[in-house]
Amino acid sequence: MIVTVSNKEPLVVPLSVRRRAGFKGGQELEFKVSGGVITILPKPPGSLTAGLGSAARPPARARGSDDECTPARRRFIGAQIAGGLADVAAGRVHGPFSTHKEFIVSLHKVAKKLRRKKTGRTPR
Repeated sequence: MIVTVSNKEPLVVPLSVRRRAGFKGGQELEFKVSGGVITILPKPPGSLTAGLGSAARPPARARGSDDECTPARRRFIGAQIAGGLADVAAGRVHGPFSTHKEFIVSLHKVAKKLRRKKTGRTPR
């Protein structure tokens, strides 16, 4: 089947093709591009990014013969690592905690500080 790509309309996979592939309405799909070929696969269950918005997801990973990350994905990962290291260097880390109770106490302390910052006064 041949479909014409338009600049104004999204690319539409014809219903007959979706049926033959077994894709259902509302199902999440994964797109992979390699050498000018687009492969559409059902998103694997239990994916780490399931339920997250697109802003929380790194750029898609392109599969080549050596399964390397794309430059966009490398930049995203590098930026996330750099941000985490900057937080550690600035002391914006908490823990480790021996028990869940210690963790909860720490959360309450942080919340109290944030409330003070927001309102500019000490909570009662």
